[in-house]
Amino acid sequence: MQQESLAVPVSAIASDERRIIVAASLGTVFEWYDFFLYGSLAAVIAAQFFSSLNTTTAFIFALLIFAAGFVVRPIGALVFGRLGDLAGRKKTFLLTIVIMGTSTLCVGLLPSYNDIGVAAPIILVLLRMLQGLALGGEYGAAATYVAEHAPSDRRGAWTAWVQTTSTIGLLLSLVVVISVRALTGPAFESWGWRVPFLFSGVLLATSVYVRMSMHESPAFQRIKSQGKTSPAPISEAFGQWRYLKLSLQALFGLLAGQAVVWFTALFYAMFFLTQTLKLNPVTTNMLVGMALVISTPLYILFGKLSDRIGRKPVILAGCLLAALTLFPIFRGFTMYANPALAAAQRSAPIVIASDPADCAFQFNPTGTASFSSSCDIARRALSALSANYDSERLAAGATTRIRIGATDIEAPTVRDLTPVAAKAAEARFQRDVAKALATAGYPSKADPAAVNLPMLLLLLVILMAFGAMTLAPMAAILVEMFPTRIRYTAMSLPYHIGNGYFGGFLPTICFALVTQSGDIYFGLWYPVIVALASTAIGALFIRERRNQDIALED
Repeated sequence: MQQESLAVPVSAIASDERRIIVAASLGTVFEWYDFFLYGSLAAVIAAQFFSSLNTTTAFIFALLIFAAGFVVRPIGALVFGRLGDLAGRKKTFLLTIVIMGTSTLCVGLLPSYNDIGVAAPIILVLLRMLQGLALGGEYGAAATYVAEHAPSDRRGAWTAWVQTTSTIGLLLSLVVVISVRALTGPAFESWGWRVPFLFSGVLLATSVYVRMSMHESPAFQRIKSQGKTSPAPISEAFGQWRYLKLSLQALFGLLAGQAVVWFTALFYAMFFLTQTLKLNPVTTNMLVGMALVISTPLYILFGKLSDRIGRKPVILAGCLLAALTLFPIFRGFTMYANPALAAAQRSAPIVIASDPADCAFQFNPTGTASFSSSCDIARRALSALSANYDSERLAAGATTRIRIGATDIEAPTVRDLTPVAAKAAEARFQRDVAKALATAGYPSKADPAAVNLPMLLLLLVILMAFGAMTLAPMAAILVEMFPTRIRYTAMSLPYHIGNGYFGGFLPTICFALVTQSGDIYFGLWYPVIVALASTAIGALFIRERRNQDIALED
């Protein structure tokens, strides 16, 4: 049953309310800073908290801990979504920022693996999960709060400011990391990395101060005063098919595609440049930071565009364009970041010849599996050196061999060796492989003089533009799908499942696929397939609602 419209006309939006909306967006910047800080320091975290593992496994494990924060985001969406729909949007702002800021501060104080052993990564996991829990409640609060203040014809533009907070938060984390690296020099790897985490204490105090000045959403105040809040927002949002259906459509038709496009642009591209192409981390961070500065205004542009032509066409166009261009863009990264590597891949291709039964899937999330066959040793060596290779089948029982151009190297089997002897044998083999790669022209790192910075920046901006297309209208379209009484809960869960699972696990899945296949581009099939599937589902099932009055209760 419809009631009188509660939409607020443009002229009725007071200047102090505009400042409150900006304050809501600024608060989320600090929360995203805390969350992204771990992502930008994943390699350092791997060395500090997983030093007992080999380099490849340690980095994948560090990415899994990064993903752990995303696993609990849907739980945070339910917990804080319910609280927001029952008690109001403002209270959740304060609670989530305190949990997030305190957890990040504790990461900066946490002893390393060398200091307290296995307790260090365990505590790190718990802190990451607390961060994810808090962030799970943050997005829905900010999106609903801003949307419920916004004029109906400018909702896309206003909520786009909320979407920019993620990129601004990442930019802030990169600026702090670059500055601290410059100040601490070599000491950054040992203790300097802690400073950006400790700096979050300043941001925490600022955020709490800002959020204390905020007022409750007028739409929520209205339904609360009328006694029309939902007594059980979770069961109503997901126990009734009409709302559950909308959540599923949003998840698979919008959010899955948005998540893989956005995380590929902002995270996997950064990891690919540093870990695979061996580009200097400082250079990578500067490029990503510049691309963020250039692309951030695009969020407002695409938000405004969604007010004119609709949310759905903007989001789905971003998914489709990304799916069609990811492979050429990442090949461009190789060409412009490490042209010597691209040349070596053409002139001296690498082949692993092995018995397929001797090769295990190179994915070890617990760090307990033992990859000791000759095929395992060969794959691990090439993966550590970021070498692209093809596979060739040998007869059963044959020993694995690596061919690098004209050089042929037999891989050792370390199953029957003592741990010390096995480690020594693998180290000798890796030195032989590294020497053969160098002889064939494979560089150990990107040559700074050969890096084409303008082209890398352009490719990063293009990727981030696709991310902006998919994310900028997202808050508006999600808010418009659900009534006020369950809006916070109903939109938060699919958003965080999409970004937490489809997006949060993207770097881990992509790198595992690369390690298994030997193709440094093979991991891109994951975001490409998901983006295409989301485009098709969204085109068929998502309904455009940009002109809908979100204050009307059904």
